[in-house]
Amino acid sequence: MKKILIIDESALFRQYLAGKLTEQNFQVVEAHNGLDGSLKMRSELPDLVIMDYYLSRKSSLDILKEKKANPNTADAPVVIVSSKIDKTKVLQIAGYNVKKLFSKPLKIDSFLHTMSELLGVELKIDDTPCIIEAHFNDDILFVEIARGLNREKMELLRYKITELQELYGIRQPRILIMMSNMELSAKDQEKLSFLLNSILEHTNTKPKHIKILTNAAYVREFLASRDDLEGIEVTDSLDKAMDDLLGIKPDQIAHDEVVSKKLLSSTAPKREREESVHLRFDSEKVEDDEPSSEYSWGDARVAIVDDDLVIQELVKTVFTATGWKLEVFNNGMEFTKNLKQDSFDLVFLDLLMPEMNGFQVLQFMKQQHITTPVIIFSALSRKETVSKAVSYGVRSYLIKPLKPDQLLLKAAEAINMHF
Repeated sequence: MKKILIIDESALFRQYLAGKLTEQNFQVVEAHNGLDGSLKMRSELPDLVIMDYYLSRKSSLDILKEKKANPNTADAPVVIVSSKIDKTKVLQIAGYNVKKLFSKPLKIDSFLHTMSELLGVELKIDDTPCIIEAHFNDDILFVEIARGLNREKMELLRYKITELQELYGIRQPRILIMMSNMELSAKDQEKLSFLLNSILEHTNTKPKHIKILTNAAYVREFLASRDDLEGIEVTDSLDKAMDDLLGIKPDQIAHDEVVSKKLLSSTAPKREREESVHLRFDSEKVEDDEPSSEYSWGDARVAIVDDDLVIQELVKTVFTATGWKLEVFNNGMEFTKNLKQDSFDLVFLDLLMPEMNGFQVLQFMKQQHITTPVIIFSALSRKETVSKAVSYGVRSYLIKPLKPDQLLLKAAEAINMHF
């Protein structure tokens, strides 16, 4: 049995990797900082080392030097999994048998493929087409699922939920699971059970605070057969799901304004820490030049589609320091004439424009099967307008006047989750 040493200061990240690798019949040893990793390197003599670059009590470079000097560990390959590392640091570790460097958020399929190559062991993963995304708006956890149910991604979702709860400081969120346009049947019973039980277990949320937005009749049949899932409600109406989660009655004063505020607001993380895993697989690239797990923020192409010169200048000023390539379009017609599949990584889109409005642009993108993430700018905050935008797959809806910090946060979230 191959032995793998994981050195990472995130207990959640260690536990996820350890669980995944143990399932693949590896023996896993965990170390919680650099000094602990150094000691276990000498005592355990691993066949492979996975470690973060940024460690306390002993640096990763010192560990690599010790490993190289010890004939019992020198030949063991090393995989670095870390936040962004500049080129100078990469060159420093290049001579210490570092075989691969993955940036966080980690894409698990590419990672396991590397493990297979380095250890000479075949690793199998579920390849069912599936898209999963999870994020918080206020204290509601939105889980979006499309195409199908993939076991690997649902395991990632368990970890992602725990990580998001720590980042946002929310222990028992209300939950909206959106499974629009998915055909499910009895053959999906085991995976659907795993999904819902995982969400219940890792959020401690009561079933009555979970809503499933879907048109799949089988989901209702499945829930009706499970006493342990009693209370989870299925609906095909986004408006009803949001009203129920927010506890708002149809005749409540300022109903639309309250719903809009809750649906549109974004809660900033209470802890300054980057997320560690990606809910997208690296194999889901559409084109060869699509960003990989070593994604460079400086390469992002962003379209600003708004006829307001003030808004154009505000957005350009906010994103000047990011290195992103910004292209401005004065109306929807001008934008769609220049739009090709995956020609942009992100689109900022105004709803009210001459010649071709924002909804017409969204309809065009849908017809052309263009899945570039879109962030809406609008002075319109009515729930019906928001719901219509969400139905097109819009990631975020920002009310004018725009706030620079909110722009940066929403853009970073959208590009990181681009699948």
